[in-house]
Amino acid sequence: MSDDETKILDRPAAGRKPAPQATGGTGAAAAAPTAPAQPAWLGPVLIVGIVLAALNLRPAITSLGALFEETRTGLGMSGTVAGLITSVPALCFAVFGVTAPRLSRRFGPAAVICAGMAAVAAGLLIRPFADGAAAFLAASSLSLAGIALTNVLLPVIVKRYFPDRVGTMTGLYSMALAAGTSLAAAATVPLTGALGGSWRTGLLMWALLALVAVLPWLPIARASRRAARAERAAAAGSGEGGGARADAGPRIVRSRTAWALACYFGLQATGAYITMGWLPQIFRDAGVSASTAGVLLAVTMVMGVPLAFVIPGLAGRMKNQGLMAAVLGVFGLTGYLGLYLAPAAGAWVWALLLGVSNCAFPLVITLIGLRAKSPAGVVRLSAFAQSTGYLISIPGPLVIGTLYQHSGGWDLPLALMAGLLVPQIALGILAGRDRTIEDECGMRD
Repeated sequence: MSDDETKILDRPAAGRKPAPQATGGTGAAAAAPTAPAQPAWLGPVLIVGIVLAALNLRPAITSLGALFEETRTGLGMSGTVAGLITSVPALCFAVFGVTAPRLSRRFGPAAVICAGMAAVAAGLLIRPFADGAAAFLAASSLSLAGIALTNVLLPVIVKRYFPDRVGTMTGLYSMALAAGTSLAAAATVPLTGALGGSWRTGLLMWALLALVAVLPWLPIARASRRAARAERAAAAGSGEGGGARADAGPRIVRSRTAWALACYFGLQATGAYITMGWLPQIFRDAGVSASTAGVLLAVTMVMGVPLAFVIPGLAGRMKNQGLMAAVLGVFGLTGYLGLYLAPAAGAWVWALLLGVSNCAFPLVITLIGLRAKSPAGVVRLSAFAQSTGYLISIPGPLVIGTLYQHSGGWDLPLALMAGLLVPQIALGILAGRDRTIEDECGMRD
């Protein structure tokens, strides 16, 4: 975000009056300028924009997963290229997420999210018309770049405009994200059949949802720029310097909490990608039918919809969220133990338990907003935790697949999956402690 917008971030949310200004020694009112009031429409439009953006953070991935075999055949992809495409999302999230703080400082977070949603829509519009794997991969990467930027900056928007409702608003967009994930996974195949059966049409239809998501961010971005100009004019009129280092933020790499959050994010993402990629195969190898295995995966993913709203709200009311991280990890350990001992007999129970465990994602997103005091700190913490975390998650599904192939069964992969939850729990307890990265780095508010 710009220097001017960073100053605006520190004022109360829309609708609140600024505190009265102190009077000077002569008895006259101080001449310090007051921040311009936010327009009345901004709050409701922001909520709509946040929900629509969150709905579009996963359909580009899960819709392709539902039609991957048809897409691979239609484009003549080799096995190597197909494997590369499955690894691209996490890589793009890591690489493009790093650029979010710099872009946010230059253009403001709202404008970057608006551009991100436009990139998502453009990529989804282009890739169904690709005539080769390279063009398809490039268009997909465009969408994933937009998703990466929005991933990082949505917590910043929540912290900026809803500072007293971080848990509630994080829960709202986490629930929308989970709903978008499940909707695209469940609806892509039947809608494709209803629209003629072409995989190109099945992928193209999700561009419409992304186009709708751009609309509310256009006025939000304009309002943000107007507020920045008004703040700059007020600062110039009062003689205040415009070069304050409000956006400097803490040095993230010096914070133990930031590293704990990044590694916690990476391990929970690893578990989520492993679940999405391999859980149906685990059930099928245990004798469960293919259709039932798909439903079981849908149950696991759908669990995230209500819990993604509940967990951030609870976390926001707690001073220490370590216990919550530990409880979610225990649910996952129980689910993996069940898959090891009786995968078919208790399939529905294990699917539910793993669905609860996967709700570590809304928890870690909430922690990003809670573990930084300043909006500039949230930007850097979000970018650092998500980019580092997604890099950590890349090898997980590939390692599990290799172990499965060479061991000929699921005993060793399940042991590894359960073993990864142990450090995840420990890191969640560390990240949940009541402290901020600014305090750890010796930064002032």
